Amino acid sequence: MSEETTLNHVALQCLDKEKAEIFFTKVLGLKKVKNFVLSKELSKAIFGIDDNVKIDVYENNRMRFEIFIGNNCKKHGYEHTCIEVKNKKEFISCCKSYEIEPIIVKKKEKELLFVKDFSDNLYEIKERAT
Repeated sequence: MSEETTLNHVALQCLDKEKAEIFFTKVLGLKKVKNFVLSKELSKAIFGIDDNVKIDVYENNRMRFEIFIGNNCKKHGYEHTCIEVKNKKEFISCCKSYEIEPIIVKKKEKELLFVKDFSDNLYEIKERAT
């Protein structure tokens, strides 16, 4: 892998369009930049799911999320997305205002912070080094 390799986007499934909108715009502060429908044919060819799926795209100048709106069954393993925020305390406060409970895990002297969105997608939260 070279230094030119970068992450373009993260794609996640969310069950509720309105709650996804709250999480990505209000909690993460991203802008919804477009939406589209992935055709049944492409969905089947790429993911093996024989259904049209609506996709909302949220981004800022540092990251992009493609949010697949649907209720196809999914199993969770160790998948998570790590996000850097400017201020963890402000982020926790914002989460709580939308009834998103932070998950704080002790690791020796450190505290690790995780949150789940309204569809149970897991995010590790780190404070951006200034």
